[in-house]
Parts: sequence; C-alpha cells; structure tokens
Amino acid sequence: MHIVYIHQYFSTPEGGSGIRSYEWAIKLVAAGHKVTMISSAKSNTKMDQRLLYQKGKREIIIDGITVKLIKAPYSNNMNLWQRTIAFFRFAFGTYSRILESRPDLIFATSTPLTVGLPAKSAAKKLKVPFVFEVRDLWPELIFALGAMKNPLARWFLINMEHSIYRAAQHIIALAPGIKDGIKRAGYPEEQISIIPNCSDLDLFMPKPTGAPEPNYGKPGDVRFVFTGAHGRANGLDAVLDGIAELKKRHKHGMHFIFIGTGSQKERLVKRSVDEGLTDYITWVDRVVKTELAELLPRFDVGMMILANIPEFYYGTSPNKFFDYISSGIPVLNNYPGWLADMITANKCGLVCKPDDPVEFADTVEKFCADKQMREAMGLASRKLAEKEFSRDRLGDEFVHVLEKNKR
Repeated sequence: MHIVYIHQYFSTPEGGSGIRSYEWAIKLVAAGHKVTMISSAKSNTKMDQRLLYQKGKREIIIDGITVKLIKAPYSNNMNLWQRTIAFFRFAFGTYSRILESRPDLIFATSTPLTVGLPAKSAAKKLKVPFVFEVRDLWPELIFALGAMKNPLARWFLINMEHSIYRAAQHIIALAPGIKDGIKRAGYPEEQISIIPNCSDLDLFMPKPTGAPEPNYGKPGDVRFVFTGAHGRANGLDAVLDGIAELKKRHKHGMHFIFIGTGSQKERLVKRSVDEGLTDYITWVDRVVKTELAELLPRFDVGMMILANIPEFYYGTSPNKFFDYISSGIPVLNNYPGWLADMITANKCGLVCKPDDPVEFADTVEKFCADKQMREAMGLASRKLAEKEFSRDRLGDEFVHVLEKNKR
C-alpha cells in the first residue's frame, strides 16, 4: 500500500522536534508499505540538515521514506496571523503533491488543523481512504487560550474541524480527552482509536547520574528539567513563581534547567533576571533528540508543566512526559488529568496543584529531601514506559489501524 503521510512539522532524531511521525513512518516501511511524507521544509534551521529546503531539490529519501518538501517556514515565535499564513500556505502546497503521488491511503496528523483540508479534498478526488490524527483539540484549545475571539473566525474554525472529521474514515486520538472532543463533534466512537505518544526505549534509556555540564547547577544540587516549547500554553510562569517562593524561604540545593524555545522565552528569561532568580536557573536552547537522550537521564526530575486550562487536563499527550519516563527519571506534574492520575497510580512522581507556588515549592523540597524516593520513582517511571508506552507496541497498533482502513 502506498501511503501519503502529511505532517507539517516532520522531524527526525537529528532534529529538535517530536519524532512520532518518523517512527511511525519507519514502522510502515518495515511492514512493506511505501510512505511519502509531505512536510514543510526547514529553511531556517541547522538542526536537521537533511530537511533543509534547497533550490530545485524538493524531494529526498530519508531512511526509506520519500519526503516531499513544501517551502512554508514556521516558527513558534510567529504571531497568530503569521502562523495562519504559514498553515494555509502549507495546506495549499500539499494538495498538488498528494495528487501527483497517487496514494492508496492518505494519513494526516494535526496540528495544525489545516492539514486536514488538502487531505480530505484529495481523498475525495482520488477516491481513496483518509485517516486523520488529532494531537491537540483545535480549535477548542485556541479558544481556551483566548487567542481567537472573533465570532466569525470561531464559526469558521469549528465548521472546518467538523468537515474534516466527517471526511475521515477513521480518527486517531492521542489522549482520552481528545477522543471525547471528537465524539462531541458528532463523530462515531467506534471509528476512533486512542494511540498516545510513545516512549522510545532504545533512544531514551536510564544512565548513571551526574550533571552533564558544570553550569547546570552546583555539585550536589537536585536538578529539575523542563524540555519543549516555551509558549503561552506551557505556563512556565508557574515554575518561576515556585522558584520565587523557594528563594523567599532561603532554600538552596535545587536547580532548574529549561531546554527549548518559544514565544515567551525572552520574557521569562527577563523575569528571572529582574526577580533575582538566575542562581536557580539555566536556560538552554533547543537541542536535537539524540543529544536530549544523553542529557535527560542525568537530571533528577522531569517537569510536566502546563497553563491551568481545564481543556488541557485530559486533552494533551506531551512528548516530554514519555521521554522523561523512558529515561527513568521521576516526574513533577502541576496540573490534574490523565497524566497526573497515571503518575499517582504508578508512583513515578509527585503531583501538585496548578497556580500554587507554595505547593510547588513544597513538592520541590520533597524531591530534594529524599534521594531514595527519587530513585524508586525513577525505576517506576521506566517500568511504566516499558509496560504501557513502548514505541514498538504502539507503532504496531498504528500500522494495524491504517491497514484495516485501506481501500
């Protein structure tokens, strides 16, 4: 079967983004299928040289995957309208690339939601099945963040969402709350599968402890790491609030490392300087996945932080969580929901209330005070990753879903 796989932010382990699509495409190729990946070219990054857009070279082969590149640059630092232009530019460019590929099945993974537009239109024209994957509930999360208040724009996005769902033969959701949102839109439950993000157990593995670099805190510090986007949705002010509370208590022996980029990073760094929190913090630019896999196991605690928005509680499946537990480190989680429930049930971390700097600081102190507890939670993290979120097992489920929906 020839599958066109649409992912606007496709990345490989040499890049700094999530590699779910790379892993799933590799699984499909191993199962004997031909995969054509359509993605935006990374013309402004040095993190994955193979995906750079070069004049006259819009198609490359990566590990058996045919990758067709569309020049539609995107950055987390773009404002809403710049992002919107990038989304539709990619969508318009994708349609013709699908048609020329003549696939047997079209698979598209959001976000953005707009990737579903060329997929559903091309599937109708070619008379082939269309399977859609929902990583985040658009536009619900956009509305929850207050980023779209125009009623006409809201109506347009809701109708776009519903039309894409109706066109899909099957939908994959990454979290229970995402499945519920798809059902609320009127899509039949029996045509929805939940396949969350996975743990790459071979790439992210427990390693001997010890800070990889001396500037990640002082010797003996307990190191708390956050990886990923530094945007509005990530709510990283909650961590700075907690650090300010620790400073007020004159507590030391802990260090916080933030790895990544995003629209709020410059402001967050400035805030940390203005409030005299820099002794507690190291800011690091985004690193490639292979380097991150070397770093994570050497930290003491991974931080799962999100803005306190109820739609996030059961409606997200963050890559960082699965990287943390695969690396065998415990998790500090600051919001309720399915991940918090899982952390508590499996004793692989601690959960604190959102927007509560006192409880956040208390939780940090609990981690710092008990090395034996941290080590036991780290073992439980890896056990959970192996039992429930193995890349191989979930990848096989993904391949099965696409195969059962072929023409």
